[in-house]
Amino acid sequence: MIMKLLAVAIYASILLLIGYLASKKMHTIRDYFAANKNLGFFNVAFSARATGESAWLLLGLTGMGYAVGVKAFWVVLGELIGVGGAWLFMSRRFKRLSDRYDSITVPDYLESRFRDRGHGLRLIAAGALVIFVPIYAGAQVFATGTAFHAFLDWDHYVGAAAGFLVVMLYITQGGFTAVVWSDVFQGSLMVIGLVALPLVILYHVGGVSEITTAVQQVDPHLLTWHGPGKTGPSSGGWTTATIFSILGLAAIGIGFFGSPQVFVRYISMKNEKQILPGTITALTWTLLADSGAVLVGLFGRALYTPENLNNINDNILPHASLELLPAFFAGIFIAMVLSAIMSTIDSLLVVASSAGVRDYWQKSRHPEMSDDRLISLSRKVTIALSLVSFAIGIGIMLYDKENGVFWIIIFGWSGIAATFCPTMILSLFWKGLTARGAKWAMVSGFLGVPTFKWLVPFILNKSGKDELSGYLSSLDVILPSFIVGFAFAIVISLFDKKGQARLEGIEDDMKFAKTGKE
Repeated sequence: MIMKLLAVAIYASILLLIGYLASKKMHTIRDYFAANKNLGFFNVAFSARATGESAWLLLGLTGMGYAVGVKAFWVVLGELIGVGGAWLFMSRRFKRLSDRYDSITVPDYLESRFRDRGHGLRLIAAGALVIFVPIYAGAQVFATGTAFHAFLDWDHYVGAAAGFLVVMLYITQGGFTAVVWSDVFQGSLMVIGLVALPLVILYHVGGVSEITTAVQQVDPHLLTWHGPGKTGPSSGGWTTATIFSILGLAAIGIGFFGSPQVFVRYISMKNEKQILPGTITALTWTLLADSGAVLVGLFGRALYTPENLNNINDNILPHASLELLPAFFAGIFIAMVLSAIMSTIDSLLVVASSAGVRDYWQKSRHPEMSDDRLISLSRKVTIALSLVSFAIGIGIMLYDKENGVFWIIIFGWSGIAATFCPTMILSLFWKGLTARGAKWAMVSGFLGVPTFKWLVPFILNKSGKDELSGYLSSLDVILPSFIVGFAFAIVISLFDKKGQARLEGIEDDMKFAKTGKE
């Protein structure tokens, strides 16, 4: 126990040191929210990937690999498409336009792109972030308690409080710079651990053929792309429900096409030359870390029964690392899980803080406020949002402990993605998108998540259409919510003649975004 605690203590000390050093670089609000737009590709790529992942990768995706086997690789494919697509097709255009508009937040960019002088679009975007980010971060608090309980047998609530205290201390002092520096450190831990642990399990079992044989004895469908069925080892195969569930898994990658906590990294890049090496770095990280997570679960199925994991699939990584590694290295894996959680919490809180302070208080209410006062206010807002997130996480523990980490966090990820991604994609590729179309897209995408999660299944079940409700449940919420937002954006914009008339100079902006030339 002492060696495990020592590893965690070293990890926490490094994070606090990062926060202290980063605080010395805080001079302006641009420093606090965008690192003065001076980051290189390695920092941006690692920070974007560590932020885009969370406890769902270390606990959720490993648990999914344990439960469904090879089928979980559809998530990896979706992530590769999302990460690669965002870097290759969106980051360059977004970087050019956000620099052209001198934006330091995503709502900054949106207001300038749509010539929205009434601040309505900025306030919708900021409001969505302030509402949804604490929910998403709260799910990470839940995961923090789960991690401390699984690794150290701490009480869930004590573990959640200890982990969240560390992240709140370093983020409030160092702002976005501390977030990025800590993400590089934490992202390195994550990818190294997720590559190493499957190799340790492979060595322990005796090789690939031994693992294959052992997994086949559990359920041969674990080694197929369609995965096992729900009624036992003998079930499985290609069905309509299976196809819908695969689409739902792959659609997780949609969130990388516009989520603010990821796109603010592109704002912070020093120049366009960082994009190609950043793309290669981000894709390599994704392939190694995500594949490693699935293999931890799949290989772990050869060693451990559900009873070994207390019938909680998400326990596979903690259980395997504690069983197979010396105590100090098991402590490193505790730090690795906390890295996944904290690298997402810190980024979410900075984004939400920027929405409240920069996008609401400064831009809409007090444009004359000095940077010193804004930084002070930003720290206070960050603390307040941290406490709200903590309360939500404790609420999840009290009322929803039974759901796996993967789906709790994916619900939060879906809300942010469905709100922003349709607007972000269209804003970079279609000159006809208007402010009104963007507002309707964001509101409808946001509302689509709870609608498709609860209301539509309720109506279908009441109508006796249980099979259709099952298909929708398999598909999950992100893809239909995204489609609804996308459709609203196009239809409303096409009929918004006044909005189109206000887009003065948009053709020049779009040409510059595409070519980099005036």
